[in-house]
Amino acid sequence: MKETKELIMQVVFLLTACMSILAVILICVFMFANGLPAIAEIGPLKFLLGQKWKPNNNIFGILPMIIGSIYVTVGAIVIGVPIGFFAAVYLAKFCSPKVYRIVKPAVELMAGIPSIVYGFFGLVVIVPLMQKTFGGNGKSVVTASILLGIMILPTIITVAESNIRAVPESYYEGSLALGATPERSVFSAVLPGAKSGILAGIVLGIGRAIGETMAVIMVAGNQPVIPNSLLSGVRTLTANIVMEMGYAADLHREALIATAVVLFVLILMLNSCCSALQRRDKG
Repeated sequence: MKETKELIMQVVFLLTACMSILAVILICVFMFANGLPAIAEIGPLKFLLGQKWKPNNNIFGILPMIIGSIYVTVGAIVIGVPIGFFAAVYLAKFCSPKVYRIVKPAVELMAGIPSIVYGFFGLVVIVPLMQKTFGGNGKSVVTASILLGIMILPTIITVAESNIRAVPESYYEGSLALGATPERSVFSAVLPGAKSGILAGIVLGIGRAIGETMAVIMVAGNQPVIPNSLLSGVRTLTANIVMEMGYAADLHREALIATAVVLFVLILMLNSCCSALQRRDKG
């Protein structure tokens, strides 16, 4: 009876995994089947390196959106990754139980806040602050980067903390026994053992930053031009798709799907780089 139950559960888990793989394959087939013909019709160089996006004139150049996505994502990394990393180290090794009982649920609550709420927060708090500080309308690369940096914190903190706690306590105790300070023991003995997991958390955070849409639409300015400064408005790849898909048709619609293909390839390249780094570390 026990063996039968185990066999049934194995089959259930196998079917679930196969369904997940099938869903990914179907999404890829749909995107590439509809996006690649549009890229071929427009011209790969015109599509990827074109600096003008004018659907009414059948001009589809997504270089401003690619650069905008890179700028905003890099800004989010600069802001969010250091804060998330050190917060995870603090929660895992230096935080008192009383403080942990307050901070940990707050971090988990941040992960459950909808994107639109983050966007509204950015619109009523960060945008006016940027207006008073730098002038202009306050919607810019910096504003979007700050907001995305806040949004990726829960992902980085949660994953990094879990992996730091998974490192055997003997690493830390052995370092202390050799005369190292608690801080040096954490950064020299514990963190190297959790490096792969911390990197995975950072990559997940970056993936959310690249794929975020609603919050960015509300604070980035949504200008389909190459930004000439960090205080200029910008439009990302995801924002471009969401803003125009509702009324797009024919080549315009296919160009938006092709934009999704480019975004998919960018995320795939990011994951591949992460996997290569992890393999090199293990090697």
